[in-house]
Amino acid sequence: MTSLPDLTEPQIRRYARHIVLAEIGGIGQARLIAARVLVIGAGGLGAPLLQYLAAAGIGTLGVIDHDRVDLSNLQRQVIHRTADVGLAKVESARRALLDINPEISVIAHDERLETGNAERIVAGYDVVADGSDNFTTRYLLNDVCHRLRKTLVSAAILRFDGQISTYKAWQGAGHPCLRCIFPEAPSEDAVPSCAQAGVLGALAGTLGAMQATEVVKELLGIGQSLSGRLVLYDALAGSFDEVAITKRPDCPTCGARLGRAA
Repeated sequence: MTSLPDLTEPQIRRYARHIVLAEIGGIGQARLIAARVLVIGAGGLGAPLLQYLAAAGIGTLGVIDHDRVDLSNLQRQVIHRTADVGLAKVESARRALLDINPEISVIAHDERLETGNAERIVAGYDVVADGSDNFTTRYLLNDVCHRLRKTLVSAAILRFDGQISTYKAWQGAGHPCLRCIFPEAPSEDAVPSCAQAGVLGALAGTLGAMQATEVVKELLGIGQSLSGRLVLYDALAGSFDEVAITKRPDCPTCGARLGRAA
């Protein structure tokens, strides 16, 4: 982010509840307006995440998803309407986000995130928020964000449980990456998909909103980052737990043996 925009009178009214927060203020809101955030997936996590980021005034929102809206999505993917069934999710999301805040720019990437396009897409953004539903994409994002020195806010949900953390291992000691926690992907039997095991719809809203909060914190440099901490949420128990994460010297992405900061 370079020079910050001056807030217009309508923007001052729209973001008034941010501006009165000492931790944000007018300068912080201007930083959000100048920011560029990429969201992976316009599904269960991406839907509330995108809505709150749009409402917060993130100036440029990128969303990548290659799926189309299905009737089974509507139980949790609140950005889409019944009338959107059959449409590309990124186009449905774009419509919804511009309805919330017509001042922002929404870039729709109607494609799958793969090794051939990941660096090109991620490079254009300040922070990446991962709402994907598979370890292949999560590992790809982890590695690409580490190489490009992009902060990654990642969450996952299944059944009644959710987890969230922030990864910026390129900052050195005390900042692990995803592979420090999960060196290898678990088997499909060990971690079934939401289609197989189910997921509470409102759980997506809880974790997606938490992701939006962490993205704003990272953009503004306020509060305590979730880097080095994994937060676990049990919806049935109504409880949060926190696990400390340490950097692994033998991590295939950020380990010391690769010559990267450890």
